[in-house]
Amino acid sequence: MPLLEVVQTRQVSASIRLTDLTATQVDQYAAFIRASADEVVEQALAYVFLKDRDFQDFLKTPQAKQATSTLRIRKGPVAQTTEASPKKPTTVPQPAVPTTAAVAGSKA
Repeated sequence: MPLLEVVQTRQVSASIRLTDLTATQVDQYAAFIRASADEVVEQALAYVFLKDRDFQDFLKTPQAKQATSTLRIRKGPVAQTTEASPKKPTTVPQPAVPTTAAVAGSKA
């Protein structure tokens, strides 16, 4: 049973760099849950952020509000919205993820 579920989100495009092994595993996990690589990265990060108690404590501090943005968000047309049922993620064909991968990340 997959650990991640894909739900409706407001997304922005961003560019990140991954190791070859991580990029391959993102693609493999995406195939496993029948979702896009973007959805795997989004949900994996959301899962880690939620489960990390020290990070949750940090979010309550003034330092969290002053964090410098280092994510390279792409400026462009309308943001994309993704929707999938909780137990059956949307099937989206994805090409192999290169070392520098474009991913969609939630922006609160």
